[in-house]
Amino acid sequence: MTRRVYLDHNASTPVHPEVIEAMLPYLGERYGNPSSIHAFGQEARDGLETARERIARFLRVGKDEIVFTSGGTESDNLAVKGVAAARGSGHIVTSRIEHHAVLRTCQTLERQGFAVTYLPVDEHGLVDPDDVRRAIRPDTILVTVMHANSEVGTIEPIEEIGRVVRERGIPFHVDGVQTFGKVPVDVEGSGIDLLSFSSHKIYGPKGVAGLYVRKGTKMAAIQHGGEHERRRRAGTENVPGIVGLGKAVEVRGREMTAEAARLTALRDRLTEGVRARVPEVRVNGHPARRLPGTANLGFRHVESESIVLGLDLKGVAVSAGSACTSGNVEPSHVLVAMGVPLDWAMGAVRCSLGRSTTAEDVDYVIECVEPIVRKLRAASPVAAV
Repeated sequence: MTRRVYLDHNASTPVHPEVIEAMLPYLGERYGNPSSIHAFGQEARDGLETARERIARFLRVGKDEIVFTSGGTESDNLAVKGVAAARGSGHIVTSRIEHHAVLRTCQTLERQGFAVTYLPVDEHGLVDPDDVRRAIRPDTILVTVMHANSEVGTIEPIEEIGRVVRERGIPFHVDGVQTFGKVPVDVEGSGIDLLSFSSHKIYGPKGVAGLYVRKGTKMAAIQHGGEHERRRRAGTENVPGIVGLGKAVEVRGREMTAEAARLTALRDRLTEGVRARVPEVRVNGHPARRLPGTANLGFRHVESESIVLGLDLKGVAVSAGSACTSGNVEPSHVLVAMGVPLDWAMGAVRCSLGRSTTAEDVDYVIECVEPIVRKLRAASPVAAV
């Protein structure tokens, strides 16, 4: 029987057993609408507000500053479009390596008359806070920079960027989908006004996420209807999902620190093992400021999709970049922005480890990679030159 190894936790994670257990009553007998004032509705409301309180406590913010959404993409859209709609016009600063939920939202706003500056990154994927300072204009209405990149795992200097932005009194949005529940996020110390986070990256259910909105931040709703979420996001809340998100956050609160140390050791075991066995491999991303479980490996003169498929036949799940762009034959926009040469960028594979990953899993992947890459290079006319 083929061994099954899942190394795509940045794309999605298995739901934690405690999360499933917490959700079950809200998929059964606690089915009321949380906006209803009768007992059935208030049962659902209690579950909703307990989750909100857990998340607020985890972030050390007010519970009324948490808005529930359907996913990280909606959270990013609500933050960026919401601030833009509240201002009506102006200039936005972002980076070239953002998730497409931010990049394409900014591009849409450009077509509506907003100005956008897309900041460069260095060879490790880091945004320079001085570049942020230089990009800010008198009409700048928002700065939006991710906390960590999903493809290469580089953790941005959010604290330094936040100080620059706060000095100018501009709202600061951070896409924290890949860091929330994985590494500490200091909302107050980083000057964050809006923070996107998601459930299914931290062993919660899909289809539910949230947005922290600092009290006093001017943001218009982009979805209209009822009075839900203090008029910031209309629509009946996904109560089972939100309860699951709240439980997932509680679990991460007690496991995060130890898990980060364990995954860092396994990540380094993987990268060192592959580089010892396979020639012409590079690690993309910052060597130290990187997510604990993320390893982006570039294999020269090999197509990443071929490696992904070869590993899949061995029962190993990895990604050719971010899951949201898989199937695209173009090189990753993140690696292009980092200046990674094309012959390395086209062979980039992301391995993202999680709570189920073991040392035996890592060793199995190392054993599988070498013959796959060797055979692909042997068949490649470019590699043979």
